[in-house]
Amino acid sequence: MSDFRKLSDTVFASPQIDHTDIDEAKAAGITMVINNRPDGEEPSAPQGDEIAAAAKAAGIAYVAIPIGHSGFSEPQIDQMTVAMDQAEGQILAYCRSGTRSTFLWALASAKSGGDPDEITNAAMAAGYDISPIRPMLDMIAAH
Repeated sequence: MSDFRKLSDTVFASPQIDHTDIDEAKAAGITMVINNRPDGEEPSAPQGDEIAAAAKAAGIAYVAIPIGHSGFSEPQIDQMTVAMDQAEGQILAYCRSGTRSTFLWALASAKSGGDPDEITNAAMAAGYDISPIRPMLDMIAAH
């Protein structure tokens, strides 16, 4: 059973997925998968090309926006914003635990005009604590 956690009406976050989760995502109405995990981070985990192939076979769009240990950059936030704007349905973003995906969604949402309090509450309701990036959210939302 997959662990898709609702962040908004259109975005879900998840820990690492595999090709079997793609079928469940398709059945749940997911139309885009966003991979936030760098290839090679965990060699035994399915790598991006495997997930991309499964998504393509299921007719689901696939986008890779890897977030490594160096943290988040403005281009990554912009890529997430574009992906969220272009999605024609629901999005499933994943990484090792779902935390980086949630952080990136939160930053992109703030940049798109989302309220930091609402973003924080939605993340908490999904089981993700975004307090480490809350100052960034406030700063992005203020611009």
